[in-house]
Amino acid sequence: METFVYCNPTTLHFGRNSLNGLSNVLHQYGKRVLLVYGKGSIRQNGLYDEVMDNLKHVQAEVFEYEGIRPNPVIEDVEAAAALGRKNNVDVILAVGGGSVIDSAKIISITIPVTHPAWDFISRKAKPEKAVPVICILTLAATGTEMNPFAVISKKDANFKDGYGSPLMYPAHSFLDPQLTVTVPRNYTAYGIADLIAHCFEGWFGAGEATLGDRFILSIVQEAMKYGPMLLGDLGNFELREKIMYAATMALNGLTMQGKKSGDWAVHGIGHILSLLYDIPHGASLSIVYPAWMKYIETKYPDRIGALGSGLFNKDLTAHESIWRIEEMFRSLECPVRLSQTGIQGISKQKILELLVINKVSGANYKLNEEDLRKIVELFL
Repeated sequence: METFVYCNPTTLHFGRNSLNGLSNVLHQYGKRVLLVYGKGSIRQNGLYDEVMDNLKHVQAEVFEYEGIRPNPVIEDVEAAAALGRKNNVDVILAVGGGSVIDSAKIISITIPVTHPAWDFISRKAKPEKAVPVICILTLAATGTEMNPFAVISKKDANFKDGYGSPLMYPAHSFLDPQLTVTVPRNYTAYGIADLIAHCFEGWFGAGEATLGDRFILSIVQEAMKYGPMLLGDLGNFELREKIMYAATMALNGLTMQGKKSGDWAVHGIGHILSLLYDIPHGASLSIVYPAWMKYIETKYPDRIGALGSGLFNKDLTAHESIWRIEEMFRSLECPVRLSQTGIQGISKQKILELLVINKVSGANYKLNEEDLRKIVELFL
């Protein structure tokens, strides 16, 4: 195992009616609140009114930024940060899924500075302070509610990448599974695929940490058991609860300790598919993971075979493991080929071009341009 220091400072408020504690938390951070959310679903389901009631209870002065996009872009971050900076906000309240919370994290480190947010993403600048972020999660998927990472796009530069800083941990995250009951079937499925992919990234990370591997297998098995059940009963609170907790645990650091890193090549490739074709993040990962494993199968058969054997409680070869994992994604009603998305005008060359521009590779299983070309051919 690698030596490590593990600190997760996010306070998690989990369970039915956990929002009852929101006003008690809000008053600790000040009365000037930047409220950040997406394109209006929280208004339709009543969550907006509940949040506003909590803000009124603490006599908050609220500055709203509405319209964060599903694949978040730097332009929204800059605009929201400018609003927060102008009004000298004390805290950011992010209400939504991973895109909203990712945006809020980068907004939090951008408000205190005068340079563009992209200077952080391009590593030209390093954050020194941040406005606290409080999250209300409405989609179980990315795990961003309990980690210091965010993913953002700059479409005019054909660039999408992740960024992390310890300053970007949310201070508090509220997770009421009831808030995910209205998430439609397809996005529920993509969220399950997302949490599984996060576990896989840890599994294929550099180094050996057997307890971390056991955590990974347990979280994925939780998703494998309860995910299909949830897709058949979308209004079931207990099933929503299980998947929401699994998604948080899949990327809050638990599975990564004792290794140098996860691998993240699949995420890098998936980001390019989302950048080009606006594919939901979880769907991009269910497309890329089987192809990536097929490509590295002969190089790393033991690691792939151990994953399949552990997940399915049966001694499997690497080839058998990949087949079973692909079938698992199919059982979750997620695409396993790009052609299954119905997207028109798919360009293999454009995908490869942006993979090269974005310098996509793995932290452990290094990929060159020819490797990427073959992986793309496998998932078209």
